[in-house]
Amino acid sequence: MRRRFAKYVLGALMLLASALPVLAEESVLRALATSDAGKGWLGVGRLNIGNRGFCTGSLIAPDVVLTAAHCLFDQKTGAVFDVGELEFLAGWRNGRAEAYRGIRAAVVHPRFDVLAADRVARVAYDLALLQLDRPIRLPGVQPFATSGRPRKGDEVGVVSYAQDRAEAPSLQEVCHVLAGRAGVLMMSCNVDFGASGSPVFHIEEQEARIVSVVSAMSDVDGKPVSLGVSLGNNLTLLQGRLDAGDSIFPNTGALIRRFGQNNETAVGGAKFLRP
Repeated sequence: MRRRFAKYVLGALMLLASALPVLAEESVLRALATSDAGKGWLGVGRLNIGNRGFCTGSLIAPDVVLTAAHCLFDQKTGAVFDVGELEFLAGWRNGRAEAYRGIRAAVVHPRFDVLAADRVARVAYDLALLQLDRPIRLPGVQPFATSGRPRKGDEVGVVSYAQDRAEAPSLQEVCHVLAGRAGVLMMSCNVDFGASGSPVFHIEEQEARIVSVVSAMSDVDGKPVSLGVSLGNNLTLLQGRLDAGDSIFPNTGALIRRFGQNNETAVGGAKFLRP
């Protein structure tokens, strides 16, 4: 059933994308490697999973990070990673972060299946919220607002860490929504390994709002595309689960973590998780 659903979704997206009129060129990736370049984007950070790898995440509240659900699971066994391995580095850039935080709890969409035979089938539910062990309350590190699903043809942008750009995030200011169906967005955004969980932004009333989270890479007629989950009602559902304490981790109320410069060697040695 999931395989048929995946083929239906991807086939429908390809059909919709083929009908899209020619769009303006996408912008190139721009490294946010300096303080000036990174202003306004420090709420995006690296989510490290011990020495296993990393994903990208973004603050949507002082103590809540939005990312992709598959970042929290072993892709071969389906086991949840140990919460003690997870660390969010807000605004990570050139060996330092604006804030280092552990994770106290995490919730994923109840229909997410990390072992789904076809990854397209899981994209529509590949969403997670992480509750930090302490809120981040710094003037320069502001949570992002969220918004509903963008429309086909809309300009969006992505901020991500990835392979060959793991030490500073990169911004692609302009890419496009090519198609959308069954909670999955197909986009022209440039993503790579490590970009899983990256926030997709749409500018509304001169404010960047998160409208999707990067889940996977694919291709249409040999051209690379990115797939993301549409937030919509999913975010409301996840927030309710987080408020109810429905964490995928065992009780971590007494967990005390110490992050910062002492583990920069481990951070620098992180591998890449597949988007």
